Amino acid sequence: MVKQPAGFWIRFGASILDGLLLGLVTFIISMALNFNEDGQLIFDSVVQLAYLLILPVLWYGYTLGKKVCGIRIVRMDGSNVGFGTMLLRVLVAGFVYVITLGIAYVVSAFMVGLRKDKRSIHDMIANTYVTYEKPVENENPYQTEA
Repeated sequence: MVKQPAGFWIRFGASILDGLLLGLVTFIISMALNFNEDGQLIFDSVVQLAYLLILPVLWYGYTLGKKVCGIRIVRMDGSNVGFGTMLLRVLVAGFVYVITLGIAYVVSAFMVGLRKDKRSIHDMIANTYVTYEKPVENENPYQTEA
């Protein structure tokens, strides 16, 4: 059951914050390490992938942008996401978005904006949703997935 789902604009704002933060950090590090264009692209991609896959698992479904906006990713049963869930959410859904030339991404945006449960295609694939609900303090963020 979906509790307190987060809609389009708050999720969009969190994504913008994450993008700005990651862009700034990777730019500074790339300049300090004097990467060429290809090296910077690879570095940016690896950092973004690690950030989106690992941080929500370690931090109760939050990224920095989501934390600032007061929203987080949870599994449909309300439990914390694990690595398997985030792999589905980021990599598999990303593949779907690429092979549909971004059409599925646009459809996802409409789904978040129009559906009552505010779930997108990547939420459906990973069996997750984004919520305003705070994590349970004593819940283990490193739990294994069922």
